[in-house]
Amino acid sequence: MENKKPKKPLAPRVPMPCQPAETRRRNFDEVALGYTREMAMAEADRCLQCKKPKCVEGCPVEVPIRDFIAEVARGNMDAAYRIIKSANSLPAVCGRVCPQENQCEGNCILNAKEQPVAIGRLERFVADTYIAASACEQVTGANACAPRRCDLKVACIGAGPASLTAAGYLAAQGIKVDVYEALHEAGGVLVYGIPAFRLPKNVVATELDGLRQSGVDFKTNWVGGRTVTVQDLLDQGYGAVFIGVGAGLPVFLGVPGENLVGVFSANEYLTRINLGRAYTFPEADTPAYPGRHVTVFGAGNVAMDAARTAMRLGAESVHIVYRRTRAEMPARHEEIEHAEEEGIRFEMLAAPVRFNGDDQMILRSVTLQRMRLGEPDASGRRRPEPVEGELYDLETDLAIVALGTRSNPILLEATPGLERNKKGYIVVNEETGETSIPNVFAGGDIVTGAATVILAMGAGRRAGREISRRLLAR
Repeated sequence: MENKKPKKPLAPRVPMPCQPAETRRRNFDEVALGYTREMAMAEADRCLQCKKPKCVEGCPVEVPIRDFIAEVARGNMDAAYRIIKSANSLPAVCGRVCPQENQCEGNCILNAKEQPVAIGRLERFVADTYIAASACEQVTGANACAPRRCDLKVACIGAGPASLTAAGYLAAQGIKVDVYEALHEAGGVLVYGIPAFRLPKNVVATELDGLRQSGVDFKTNWVGGRTVTVQDLLDQGYGAVFIGVGAGLPVFLGVPGENLVGVFSANEYLTRINLGRAYTFPEADTPAYPGRHVTVFGAGNVAMDAARTAMRLGAESVHIVYRRTRAEMPARHEEIEHAEEEGIRFEMLAAPVRFNGDDQMILRSVTLQRMRLGEPDASGRRRPEPVEGELYDLETDLAIVALGTRSNPILLEATPGLERNKKGYIVVNEETGETSIPNVFAGGDIVTGAATVILAMGAGRRAGREISRRLLAR
């Protein structure tokens, strides 16, 4: 009997080069520097090329992950790019900000005994490397644009990931798309929410330029529910309307002193910094509120973004206050590690009781309650409980509340017949994304509540597919 050839030992996961913590904590340059070609090919070679790849099951837009990685391993980046673009219209974005550890990489079979393939890092490398031969290829992966149908047009309200994905899909089918955005710059949370050190502005700009070149028009400074309504658009002859306005109404703590000068929602703080280019002040004339001792409340990705931004703007100390322990923090592990490396301090098992100000109503400190973990709550996490009599003050002159968001009612209340659930989010058909109003679709955070970029993109893709099917069948 012949002896079986021993299996080749699996190489360790290729680490991502990063700026040193001491350097990056005071600049807005991208933290993760990206793979070289050699690094990408070595990491791709770790993929087992499973016959039934579970990683795809974890991807909301169903990227053919095994196939694109095989092309990277061969050094064929053009083919890899086309494969990714067949499903994902924003790979340079997703490769940077998607929670791969909970999605594609979380489903990788190597998780059983080894580190999973770095799918997100490979996706980023391919997107950053490949220069599309045409605008349509940049958006969709198609070799050529579909013939333009002048009689068909679709409107998207909101210019975040869900709308951008729907617009890219529809444009590739030859359907004219107009995107109406309330702010002065398109991109939604990609431009106003995520800091440049995690998602460079030029990366988003490149993706948007590809959409523009494929025929998508962006109409900025149009407020859904005020200067433009769903019915207005239907009356103007749009064959369908997609609502992708996100969930941008911030949640506050509800404690005394929250109206003091120096207390911000994370939405307002990050928008001032990102969209107003406050990090370049006085080059851009939007100033950043000065904070020497900064406290951030919450432990998700937005909280990490706010804390790390404050550190880059010159804060002497930055604390993240969280009611539970590090093990329960919902932020990506990578973001938590980067924050810690940059000098962010974690104040665990603590909850705010009140904000304290001076006679000018300016924030000076926050009073915190010591907490302990009790029995699990409905989420399965142990419920935080106050420790009687354990109060203490933490010096702070800038507080940022990052507890999530709710649906903004402006557009919803201006749209009669639009069904909403008890939490105020739009109810849709899960298969098509269609709302209670015929030919009006919705997706992203306005449907699910605050979620991830890739989940919003998945919703945009489903809606785009259904809209194109209907319109092209006419």
